Amino acid sequence: MPITLVISDSHPIVLEGMEHLFAQETDFQLAARCTNGLETLEAIGKHHPDVAVLDIHLPGKDGLTISRESQTLQHPPKIVFFTSELDEEQMLEAVHAGVRGIVLKEMRSQLLVQCIRKVHEGEHWLDRRSTSLAIEKMLQREAGAYALASVTTPREMYIIRLTAQGLQNKEIADKLCISEGTVKVHLHNIYDKLQLESRQALQRYAREKRLV
Repeated sequence: MPITLVISDSHPIVLEGMEHLFAQETDFQLAARCTNGLETLEAIGKHHPDVAVLDIHLPGKDGLTISRESQTLQHPPKIVFFTSELDEEQMLEAVHAGVRGIVLKEMRSQLLVQCIRKVHEGEHWLDRRSTSLAIEKMLQREAGAYALASVTTPREMYIIRLTAQGLQNKEIADKLCISEGTVKVHLHNIYDKLQLESRQALQRYAREKRLV
């Protein structure tokens, strides 16, 4: 049985290149080629491909959204990202979204073919450079969270993260179903424990600890 594929990219020349590449492989069968996220989800639902090859940057719905939504289907495909760039944060999100393979467009075309075969067999294929950066960032984040957890409560830790994301006191209060006054008390305690003097200092501290 051939490996059925749905491919998606916003650039026609990339789609044509992939179609030509896969046409040379006797164990590949192209079911559909798409140029945006909505088309891609429709094609996945219609053709039930073994593997969907996507760019992370697609109009309509991006690759991460497609990955998450396709996993809820009755016959979810294995997802491979074929993209020009992927930062550490996107790498972590991709893994959490169920992406099984990642190949950068700067790499040799045959590596994409090998990736698809490995993913179809149930293995993972991730770009080594991006993976190393993502793991380094994850470890730094966990180390920062561990250090904070030794001096703050879980509620205070959550407020630190929300503050670092740029939320104001009222937004934090609404999210936690508490009063703005209670948020201010928590922040005062956090400043005291971490020996910080302002909201800006707390945001810098959170960035340095890789909490955001």
